[in-house]
Amino acid sequence: MTSGGPLTGISVLELGGIGPAPFACGILADLGATVVRIERPSGSGLPAGLGDIGVHDRVIVTLDAKDDGDRAILSAMLANVDVVVEGFRPGVAERLGLGPDDVMAANPGLVYVRMTGWGQTGPRSSMAGHDINYIGVTGVLGAIGGDEPAPPLNLVGDYGGGAMFAVVGALAGIVDRQRTGRGRVVDAAMVDGTAVLASPIRDLLNAGLWTERRRSNLLDGGAPFYRTYTTSDGRSMAVGALEEPFYRAMVEGLGLEFEDLPDRMDPGNWDRLASRFAAAFSTRTREEWTAVFSGTDACVTPVLSLSEAVDDPHAVARSSYIEGGHGPRPSPAPRMEPAADAHADRSPSDTLRALGCTDEAVRMLRASGAIRSV
Repeated sequence: MTSGGPLTGISVLELGGIGPAPFACGILADLGATVVRIERPSGSGLPAGLGDIGVHDRVIVTLDAKDDGDRAILSAMLANVDVVVEGFRPGVAERLGLGPDDVMAANPGLVYVRMTGWGQTGPRSSMAGHDINYIGVTGVLGAIGGDEPAPPLNLVGDYGGGAMFAVVGALAGIVDRQRTGRGRVVDAAMVDGTAVLASPIRDLLNAGLWTERRRSNLLDGGAPFYRTYTTSDGRSMAVGALEEPFYRAMVEGLGLEFEDLPDRMDPGNWDRLASRFAAAFSTRTREEWTAVFSGTDACVTPVLSLSEAVDDPHAVARSSYIEGGHGPRPSPAPRMEPAADAHADRSPSDTLRALGCTDEAVRMLRASGAIRSV
C-alpha cells in the first residue's frame, strides 16, 4: 500500500540561496512538499552548473523583486504559501520588502525560515562566512584532525547544523500552526545548530571525560579501536569496535591473540595497540579484510570513495541511490511506511496557479522562459 508523502499539501517558497537553504528545501520536497524556488535574473553568481547543486524536485521561477510586475506575482505566492525559506544576510529581505513582518501581515499562518550562518543577531551577524568559519568558532573544528584541524567537508555547519535544523524548525512551525493557527519565524543559524550537534562531546568535556588535545579521545581517532587503518593496497578500513564483544571480534578477525594485548582502556597502551593493529591491517588488501569481517560484529568496514559507495552491496540492496539529473543521488530519508508515492504529476503552471498566480501571470512567465523544473 502506498500513500502520499507526509508533507503532501504543504507548499514551500525558496527565495534563492545556495547550499544549506536549497538542501533543506530538498529534504522537505523528499517528504512530499511542493517547492517553488525563486531565482534572481542575475543568477546565483556561482560558476556555470554549480547553482543547481542540491536543487531537485522543484519548480524554478526567475523573478526580479524590484520589478513591479514580478513583485505582484511574488506577493501572490507569498500570500498563499505555507513555508518560506530564505538564506539572505540579516536585513536583506526587509530591504526588499520580503521580511517576516511584510509577508506575514497577509499570511499570518506562514512559517518563515531564516537560514544563515551567524544568525539574525550578534556581532558577526552581518559578516560573510562559510561552514569552516561557523564550525571553527563553535569549537567543533578545533576538535577534529591530527596536527592541524581538518574541515570535515562542509557537512557539519552547512548541512548538519544548518539545513537540518532549518527543516526541524519548519516542521515544528507547521505542527504549531495546526494547534494555534499562527505562523512562526525560525532563526536557523549554523553556529547554533553546530553547537547543539556537539553537545554530547561538550557533556563529556564537562564531566572531565574529554581532553581538548586532538586524537587523544575515544571518538576522535585517539583510541586504537576507533580509527582507520591502511591496508596493503593503500586503501583503508574503518574500525569502530567500542564495546567489548565487538573489540574481541575485531582482534579475532585480525588473527591476534587477545591475551597478548595490553589493556585497551588504558590510554597509555593506545600507541602500542595501534601499532599492532596497523601491522595486521597492512598484510591484506581492503577487499580481503572486507571479506574477513563481513557478517561479523567486529564493526570493521571498508572506507569507500563517494563513487564506490553507490555500488556497495548494502546500498544496492536498499536502493539507497536513485538516478538524478547529473548522476546518482541518495534516495529520500528517512523512509516512511507505508511507502510514499512519487510527487503528483502536476505541471509547473498548475503549481504556480495553486499558489495564487493568475493565468495571465503564468502565461507571461512561460512566454519569457522564466519557469523551469528540476
